[in-house]
Amino acid sequence: MLSAKIQKMYLSILKEELILATGCTEPIAIAYAAAQLRDILKKEPKKIRVEVSGNIIKNVKSVIVPKTGGLKGISAAVAAGIIGGDASKELQVISCIPENLHGQIAKYAQNTPIEIVCADTPRLLDICLTGWADEHYAKVHIANNHSNIVLKEKDGNVIFEKKISNLADDSLTDKSVLNVKDILEFANTVNICEVESLLEPQISCNLAIAEEGLKNNWGANIGSVLLKEYPQGIKIEAKAWAAAGSDARMSGCELPVVILSGSGNQGITASVPVIRYAMNLGVSQEKLYRALLVSNLVTIHQKSGIGRLSAYCGAVSAGVGAGAGIAYLLNGSYEAIAHTIVNAVAIISGTICDGAKPSCAAKIAASVDAGILGYNMYRNNQEFKDGDGIVTKGVENTIVNIGILAQEGMKQTDRTILSIMTEKCK
Repeated sequence: MLSAKIQKMYLSILKEELILATGCTEPIAIAYAAAQLRDILKKEPKKIRVEVSGNIIKNVKSVIVPKTGGLKGISAAVAAGIIGGDASKELQVISCIPENLHGQIAKYAQNTPIEIVCADTPRLLDICLTGWADEHYAKVHIANNHSNIVLKEKDGNVIFEKKISNLADDSLTDKSVLNVKDILEFANTVNICEVESLLEPQISCNLAIAEEGLKNNWGANIGSVLLKEYPQGIKIEAKAWAAAGSDARMSGCELPVVILSGSGNQGITASVPVIRYAMNLGVSQEKLYRALLVSNLVTIHQKSGIGRLSAYCGAVSAGVGAGAGIAYLLNGSYEAIAHTIVNAVAIISGTICDGAKPSCAAKIAASVDAGILGYNMYRNNQEFKDGDGIVTKGVENTIVNIGILAQEGMKQTDRTILSIMTEKCK
């Protein structure tokens, strides 16, 4: 039985990670900083300097910012935050921008000097905006996670400041308490009343954007292609619905998403396939909630070793998490879940993250497929064994290896991707 302290920490982790956001979180974090900047100056800046880490540039470059009339990029995110952002809403900062402001946002982005600099920083998530209006200037600095403001300053006077580190989970609950056995114990025993308010929005919001992705023309329409070209069944349905949600989100859909580990795509991937399997199986709502706890926490567990931003595709971790959640629905044992995780990461680890864009939907489909295959391998008494590549004895040791692969082994990969994508980050 988990101690009350550990249960409390698990609940704290879920509350920190399951957050509602409108739009891809990297441009939204920039918009949040911009709205804060405007509020400090009490007027629109006439000039802005944007200093961001390479991974922020990578994840903002090709994604459409909602509520802007189809604009892409850092300047669009800054303009949306300045013109219509509500800083009190954090990652829903632009959710209430009316359509009649779209033209004003485009005009501000086009006519305001917005200097974009790839910052020399050890932090993969780093956003610092400085804005000037008349004789005043202000600065807002976000680091390590998308709404973690570490500095607010005006005219050289510090308004707010807190200690900053180079750790991806700076200011968040210590995730070293996570392990697969305890995740399963928590999922099986936690009082559902304590998690229902977190999981119900994940179900309703993430299903809604997936359904929108299948109904209309978004991105590369990966979900629709899967449903059209492959035999119908729950496996294809799970992949297609998750992919469709991503395609809509990457293409500027204004519906909100419950994110996970700082990512809407990961939030969709970890939840939608599990929800569709639960609906297909006809299980109780409580069983679905407990399966989502497994999926969410297994995803977070992997990501705690990888970091919020990386050259390692986050959809992979979420697809593995979804496989674990599906294994919980179909079997429920520790052995099934542990083998599913090891098998799945062996199949698809190494998929690169080259920014937020429509191809994320296809990577999500592949990742969910790997999660499901990982479970089906277990069901057929097949497994990848200790010494097979990055797989080592024990699920926890294999998860550690994934973190080493992502943080250490893919550093040069990340630099090369950034060099290919933009001249700003050679």
